[in-house]
Amino acid sequence: MSEPNYSHLIDLNDYPVEWWNKVINLGATIYHHPQRYVQACAGKIMATLFYEPSTRTQMSFQSAMIRLGGSIIGFDNPMSSSVSKGENLKDTTKVVSSYSDILIIRHPLAGSAKAAAMTADCCVVNAGDGGHLHPTQTLTDLLTLKMEKGRLEHLTVGLCGDLLYGRTVHSLCKALSCYAGNKFVLISTPELRAPEYIRKLLRDSGCEYREETSLDAAIGELDVLYMTRIQRERFASQADYLAQKDIYCLTPEKMAHAKPDLAVLHPLPRVDEIAVPVDEDPRALYFKQAQYGMYVRMALILKLLESENHLPVLHGEANAERQCVNPKCILAQEHYLPPRFVQEGGHTLCEYCEERALKK
Repeated sequence: MSEPNYSHLIDLNDYPVEWWNKVINLGATIYHHPQRYVQACAGKIMATLFYEPSTRTQMSFQSAMIRLGGSIIGFDNPMSSSVSKGENLKDTTKVVSSYSDILIIRHPLAGSAKAAAMTADCCVVNAGDGGHLHPTQTLTDLLTLKMEKGRLEHLTVGLCGDLLYGRTVHSLCKALSCYAGNKFVLISTPELRAPEYIRKLLRDSGCEYREETSLDAAIGELDVLYMTRIQRERFASQADYLAQKDIYCLTPEKMAHAKPDLAVLHPLPRVDEIAVPVDEDPRALYFKQAQYGMYVRMALILKLLESENHLPVLHGEANAERQCVNPKCILAQEHYLPPRFVQEGGHTLCEYCEERALKK
């Protein structure tokens, strides 16, 4: 199979699994032999546009580029840029991409990375678009599992916490559903259950899954437990957030009922969903997971900078009878963007946010 020559990473599923495996394997090689890559990006510039706060994603990308011998520009607070003056996403990314070789963007609205890539003059990487996708975290998770479990297939994976807004959960489900024999246990309150498009994706992929409200009931069967925080910034009100935030907490007592080789992952930051004493358990891999993130992002930068062709970003069609009504979609803010829709499973979806589009 010939390797496609993509120039952006918006959704990991835009690439074949073979490409993911090449990035993961390169990340493992860099982890073991970092000295081989110290000048691999000499003369290259990476721009980081972080419209939302970030620690690990932003710093791991920055560390990755520095370790590869490149340079960094960008902002981590849009209010310190011309965004504070009302500049739209297109103008910001168009200008900054003309200064750089690769552009990393995090934004609170779904579809923002796709929108940025439409007019950017360099590679664009989605570092998280609202509650939608987080493909580089998924590559981090896959490298962690490959290094620590030795495989990406035939795993029973529990995902616990905010499965509705958790973009890391959505991306990981999409990715692991492409590997043979994986089973999923979706652990959440009814209010925070995984969205229908994720459940449908698992069904269509032939993956066995079930929904649980109790972590205690599921932990004993899991090979991987992926904990997530309840995200205050995704809730409409403080009251809604407070009603959900303390429901799940992983403790040493719960870990006593888990498999001896359970792998506990968390994209971080945590709040109170993993008790601090769990950190001493050798099955707690979330800090090591964060370190792996730097190495897989080094690999990703190298792979994307190999590409010279800019392929079309939008593939959907205009539909005058439909509209996206998702208030957290980039179309709700950037009104110059052309609405585009795709057909999936008999439904019309907004191409930017993948939510169901309604008739006008």
